[in-house]
Amino acid sequence: MTTTVLYTPEVLGLAVRLAAYRWDGELPFTAEARSPSCGSTIALGLSLDGEGRVARLGVRSQACAIGQAAAAIFADAAQGRNRAELAEAGQAISRWLAGEAPLPDWPGLVTIAAARDYPARHGAVMLPWRAALAALSEAGETG
Repeated sequence: MTTTVLYTPEVLGLAVRLAAYRWDGELPFTAEARSPSCGSTIALGLSLDGEGRVARLGVRSQACAIGQAAAAIFADAAQGRNRAELAEAGQAISRWLAGEAPLPDWPGLVTIAAARDYPARHGAVMLPWRAALAALSEAGETG
């Protein structure tokens, strides 16, 4: 039986932090992602600088607190990263969630580390990385 506390004050604080990344329909690269396990969804919009790195982003979330916290963690550290860096981080997080690798070195991820013990929340954790890669793939960005 899992006894890890999932919804800590820090997790809930991150969920509220998403307000700093307001949705902007004018961002050129957008995509949505949905977690099949819990139904959480996010829409992510991005703009890139001249070197193909995230310059600005906005999030619209209808997700559980873990999904919202993951989106805030993503948003706080995504700026300045290119598609390849985001893809690498997403793969590392997926392996960690599956129990195949240690906690990846993504700033703030430790705050939602308890989600690893809740497989139904794994999809929510991955939402921002999936949405970002979909947005950048549709943009033809090769990072």
